[in-house]
Amino acid sequence: MNRRTLLATGLACPALASSTLAFSARAWATRPDPAARADAIVRRFMADRHVPGLQAVVVKDGAIVFSRSYGVADLASGTRATPTTAFPINSITKAFTGVAAMREVQAGRLDLDKPIGAYVGDLPEAWRGVQVRRLLSHTSGLPDFVPRQKDGAVDEATAWKEALAAPVLFPPGQRFHYCQTNYALVQMAIDRLHGRPDSTPLGDEQFAIAGMKSSRYGDSLDPGPSRATSYGYRKESPDQPTVRKEVFSPLARAAAGLDSTGDDMGRWMIALMDGRLLDAASRKTMWTQVPYSDGQLGQWGLGWLVLERPDRLVVGMTGGSRNAAYLYPGDEVGVAILSNLAGGTPEDVIDEIAQAFIPGMRLTGVAALRAALADQPKSAFAAVIAGQRKDPTFKPSEHELNDWGYRLLAFGDAAKALAVLALTAELFPKSGNAQDSLAEAYAANGDKAAAIVHYRRSLALDPGNTNAVNRLKGLDAAAPES
Repeated sequence: MNRRTLLATGLACPALASSTLAFSARAWATRPDPAARADAIVRRFMADRHVPGLQAVVVKDGAIVFSRSYGVADLASGTRATPTTAFPINSITKAFTGVAAMREVQAGRLDLDKPIGAYVGDLPEAWRGVQVRRLLSHTSGLPDFVPRQKDGAVDEATAWKEALAAPVLFPPGQRFHYCQTNYALVQMAIDRLHGRPDSTPLGDEQFAIAGMKSSRYGDSLDPGPSRATSYGYRKESPDQPTVRKEVFSPLARAAAGLDSTGDDMGRWMIALMDGRLLDAASRKTMWTQVPYSDGQLGQWGLGWLVLERPDRLVVGMTGGSRNAAYLYPGDEVGVAILSNLAGGTPEDVIDEIAQAFIPGMRLTGVAALRAALADQPKSAFAAVIAGQRKDPTFKPSEHELNDWGYRLLAFGDAAKALAVLALTAELFPKSGNAQDSLAEAYAANGDKAAAIVHYRRSLALDPGNTNAVNRLKGLDAAAPES
């Protein structure tokens, strides 16, 4: 079934032809009912991204105040998404592992500043001295054991053995590197503290405390009875949704192996904010950005992204480019969207939904720019960005701008990605990563010469950028430098 058929049949979104989908930003922004505003945002998102099915939940002041299911869980059968449909939450699982680790810290069994070798002894010498804090914040420098498993090349035992033999990528704390090995080691450490097999999942205690009766660890090989089918759109067939098979081996399930429902996620967010899962001091530690060795702050706390906002703390996690859960602890609000379309990136509308339930909340930074650029033609991008820059409160995070630009690149919106990443490089001129990302955007837009220029600028700022070195090898080195 192609995307046009999805739209015509309404499978991508219930009542797709309904006038409710015609809400403009102005129309829903004036509605007094937060639930109606949230519903309109979700429907707009589903129509824009061609999402087959999802669940959306909002919690506020200790209660679930919005919980709805939309569309279909499985296209082949036409099975509707319901409150009991379980969705793979992918890397949101890392936030559960972060909570599990902090519960051990709170109990005095785990020390974030101790080396992992104090808990897991059978490791290479180069791994043993890495602090637990570095693992949870993806600043360890360790090699990733998962990629070859995804390709089906090797089993977990072989992949783990190969990772143990591989060189470390950089000294701990030097930079960020998203790596599933980190969370496998945290799982191993906690399981050994409790005398359990290394492959024992870490979420069961949280499920019991929060009352999460529909959450479990699983994948495409052992799906639960109500598990949604996952889909994606391939570049070679952009109009045809294809089923995505996902397998998470036992050690990988600390990073990405959890299935849950919207209501269960709501219960978990409530239990986290009301102190049943962690006390205030532990939450503060978990939601504080971990600095690199040079003192600069990264984007990660411990299992969580810490989203830079000028007026409030916002923390969260995304998973599989199809799920997102954000907490606004000072407002006692949480929002989660679980969907079955990889590439939907529901994090792009989470702030808008939260705004409906937080009186006086303004969209700022990246969220404000995203809303301003929505549905604008390419010719208007420069003027819209210039208008945002005139606002003295417009102080976007480099991390969030870069992440958004990369998502736009990954899912085919190269022109908007270039505008966003050019702004990132302009606002953060000393960032080698910003220059590298801008080079990627120029390459995606077919401007090879500009890509070479910015890869070279990236290397000048960050000589250790191996991506720039490798990409330059494949480009025309005769293009002029600047």
